[in-house]
Amino acid sequence: DPPPPPLPKKQLQRAESLPEPGSSRRCHGDPEPRAGGILYGIPPPQLRHEEGAPPRDRPSWAPRKPLTKSHSLGEPLAWSSPQKAPSPSLKELTFGTVDGELGQLLESPAGVCGVILGCQAAALARLSARMQEELVGPEERQQLLEAELAGKRWAALAVPDPRPCCQSGDAWYFRVGFTFEHSQLQLAAKVPKPCCSSLGVQSSLGTHCSIQRLLGRFTDRLPRELVLPGIPGKQSQGPSGGDPACPAPRPVLQVLLCAEVPQQTLADFVKGSHALHRTSPGHYERLGCLLLLQLCVGLEHLRGQNVVQGDLCPENLLLVQCPCPPQGQKEPLGLSLPRLLISSFFKVQEKQRPCSSSQEQDWSQGLAAPSPPAAAELNVGRLIYQILHVDISLENILGFGSKRLPEIPSLSIYSAGLKRLATLLLHRDPHQRVSIEQARAILQVLLWGPRQELFARSRKSLELLRSWLEVKRALLLLRFAENSAGAGVSPGLEEWLCCQYFQGVTEHTLYQVTQVLYA
Repeated sequence: DPPPPPLPKKQLQRAESLPEPGSSRRCHGDPEPRAGGILYGIPPPQLRHEEGAPPRDRPSWAPRKPLTKSHSLGEPLAWSSPQKAPSPSLKELTFGTVDGELGQLLESPAGVCGVILGCQAAALARLSARMQEELVGPEERQQLLEAELAGKRWAALAVPDPRPCCQSGDAWYFRVGFTFEHSQLQLAAKVPKPCCSSLGVQSSLGTHCSIQRLLGRFTDRLPRELVLPGIPGKQSQGPSGGDPACPAPRPVLQVLLCAEVPQQTLADFVKGSHALHRTSPGHYERLGCLLLLQLCVGLEHLRGQNVVQGDLCPENLLLVQCPCPPQGQKEPLGLSLPRLLISSFFKVQEKQRPCSSSQEQDWSQGLAAPSPPAAAELNVGRLIYQILHVDISLENILGFGSKRLPEIPSLSIYSAGLKRLATLLLHRDPHQRVSIEQARAILQVLLWGPRQELFARSRKSLELLRSWLEVKRALLLLRFAENSAGAGVSPGLEEWLCCQYFQGVTEHTLYQVTQVLYA
C-alpha cells in the first residue's frame, strides 16, 4: 500500500481561544468544521475593561478558519479562518438567532460568558435609546414640526389661558396649542424678559433631555388678552390714568416656541416641598439626587458645545412633567420625578452673562475663579443646600464669614453623600473642587451603588467592582423584563438615567469615585 499522506503542521494560536480539554481526534477524511465566529474568550482581568470602554465596545466576532492540524486527546483546539460566512456581531444576536450560529458560541464556556455580557451591554444600549426617544420624541417628527412652525405667529396658536403657566427668572411661559398632523400639540411660548434673551445660542444646541428644545421663533405684538405679571403699563388695560377706550398698543416682543411646557421652576418645587422632606426624607432626597444628576448631565452637554449656562439658579431651572404613566401607576403629587431643563445659555467667550437678579450680580462678584464657567461647580454645590432646605449665604460658600459650611442633617441614606458632594464642590481651593463630570459620577453612585457595605466583607478591588457591575446589569435587564410582562409598568425618566449609568460605567471609574465618596 502507498504510504499515508504527511500530517499538516500544527498552528497553535493561543490568542484566539481558550484550551478545550477532551477534544476528540479528527481522522483523515472527516468533514471540515463549519466556518463561523471565533470563540469569544474572556481576557485577563486587567484587560477586560479598559478605562472609558464599556462592554459594548468589546471586539466583534471574526470568521474562523478550518482546522489545519491533527489533535490528540486533551490537546487544545486552535482556529484559523476563511473569509466567508461571518457570524453576527453581539448587537445582532437575538432570541431568534438560528441554532446553527448559536451552536458555534456554545463550544467554549468562556465564549458563552463573553456572549452573555456583550448581549447585555447591547440590550442596555437599545433600551436606553428607546426610552430617550420616548422622553424627547422622535427626531424626524421634531424636524417636521419645526418646518411647520416656520413663519407662524400668535394668530396660528391657541392660547387657552391668558396668564403664564410658569414664570422663571428670565422669561414668562404661556401654554399654547398648535394643530400638527391632525392632532393638537401642547407647546410653550417663551417670552424673554428684557435683556435676558439667549436666542442665538439656544438655536444651535440640538436635542438633549436636560436642555430646553427650541422649535421656532417669531417677533409679534403681544395679544391683548395675555398678561405679563410684574410689568406695569404692559397689561391688557391701558396705562394708569389713560382712556380705557383707547388702550396703549401692546409691545412688540420676541417669542420662542419650545417643545416642553414647564409646570414650575426648581425654586417653586423646593419652596413647596418642606412637608414632603419632613414626612418622606428618603424619597425627597432621592428626588433631589435625580434632579441634580439631570442638571450635571445637561451642563456636561453644554460644555461639549462651548456653551455655558446663564443664570444658574433655582428660578431659572424648569421642571416639566414626564409623559403620563399607564393607569394604576399614578403617584401622589410631588412624588413623581419631573424632567429638569436648563433654559438660559451664553457662549464661553462672552464677557457678561445675562443676569436676572441683583443676587446673581453679587454672586458673580464673589466668585473665586474669574472665568464664569468655573462658577458651575460652586452653583451646583449651593443648589444642594437649597434643595435640602438648609440656608446658606454667599459668604459661607466662599469661606469669608465662617471656616465651616452649614451642617446638613442626616435624614436618609443620601444625606451623608450629598453633604460630602457639597463640600467637594464648594472647596475654597479651586484646584481641590470636583468637576461637574465627577459630581455626576458621584450622584450616580449615590443613587445606584455600589454602597459602602459592599466592601464590609471583601476588600475593594477592580475584580470585585467588575463582578458587581456584571451582576447588576443582569438584574437590571431582568427587572425591565418582569415589569413589562407583569404589571405593565413602562420605564420612565429614572429608568433611563439608570440605564445610562450601567451602560457606560467601568470598574475603574467606580474605584475612583468610591475612593472619593467614601473617604
